[in-house]
Amino acid sequence: MSRPVRKIAINTGGGDAPGLNAVLRAVTLAACERGLEVWGIKHGYRGLIEREPGGLVRLDRQAVRGIMHLGGTILGTANRGDPFHYPTCEGNTVVPKDRADDLIARFHEEGFDALIAVGGDGSLAIAQKLVERGLPLVVGVPKTIDNDVFGTELTFGFDTAVAIATEAIDRLHTTTESHERVMVVELMGRHAGWIALRSGIAGGADVILIPEVPFSYEPIIEKILQRESRGRHFSIVVVAEGATVAGGGVTIREVGDEFRRVAVLGGVAERVAKEIALRTGKETRSMVLGHLQRGGGPTTFDRLLALRFGAGAVRFLVEGCESGMVALRQHSVELVPLAEVAGKTKTVDLHGDSVTTAREMGICFGDEPPGRFPLDGPLPASLDPVMKPCS
Repeated sequence: MSRPVRKIAINTGGGDAPGLNAVLRAVTLAACERGLEVWGIKHGYRGLIEREPGGLVRLDRQAVRGIMHLGGTILGTANRGDPFHYPTCEGNTVVPKDRADDLIARFHEEGFDALIAVGGDGSLAIAQKLVERGLPLVVGVPKTIDNDVFGTELTFGFDTAVAIATEAIDRLHTTTESHERVMVVELMGRHAGWIALRSGIAGGADVILIPEVPFSYEPIIEKILQRESRGRHFSIVVVAEGATVAGGGVTIREVGDEFRRVAVLGGVAERVAKEIALRTGKETRSMVLGHLQRGGGPTTFDRLLALRFGAGAVRFLVEGCESGMVALRQHSVELVPLAEVAGKTKTVDLHGDSVTTAREMGICFGDEPPGRFPLDGPLPASLDPVMKPCS
């Protein structure tokens, strides 16, 4: 018979997402209603590993009052705090070390019975490894604006990111049309195109480029020229940060300072914009929406989903569940085995309704053969329709 859960630890790991504070509030209130203790781990797992003062904070009704609508997380987060590759200073260098045993020892020392790990696919994979290493009971809560966690229909944070991206695309329509430009908008999503797909359709984009569909430039140019022939002298191109040219790789840029440089996805919008300008002669600009997609408070949908996930996590713990992940399936919150979802990525279904709808509306994904979009009339003399080689 499993040990009764009396004291719960909770952390928020990976990139932040709107709705994290709503999860913390729901977990805390649901636990308080049952007479359970909840303690928050600061900055991912750092508060448990480092033994810093204030690394563990008691969460009670007062601590979570008024946070439900706020963005970010009152616990802080870390996307480079993997306890199995924990950054550790040795002299003047930082090297990764396995600190998982230290984490588990502190977990038992503090008298915790269960861990609620709130995070994306990377955080959930770490949670599963901790279970395999000996942590007794873990419930994962799927969080990411990318919506790429396997096993759940939606993650909280995604709806907010799509709403922000859609509003940005809406605003770009007026300025792009006024100047008769092509605007290329780069959105987050890593290796899944959910944000670009949903916001691109809702925002009226003419071209949507996603990682699941390697693109060629010819169909994109054909689409822009088609619009020109119809008297529409501007176009909106939405591109996910992980989109790739057919036969090529992702676009990487380096961020950081002289002491620490990190390679991250980014820069594809600029590359696409330069190629469109070269091939069409049209003024083309690029814009990266970036971390605006993560910031601010959650939408009503995300707030409610986060509350449902948080309350569900506590409910499953007190019901004597095995380690798992709360998930949204057919409008209901269920618990799925953590081992079945950890380390897997949910990508866009290319035969799903969203992609089908976009194609039926004439949105280009960069994979259609040239000529699919026939020109309806002569092009303006200022445009050169001759395809030029990639630079």
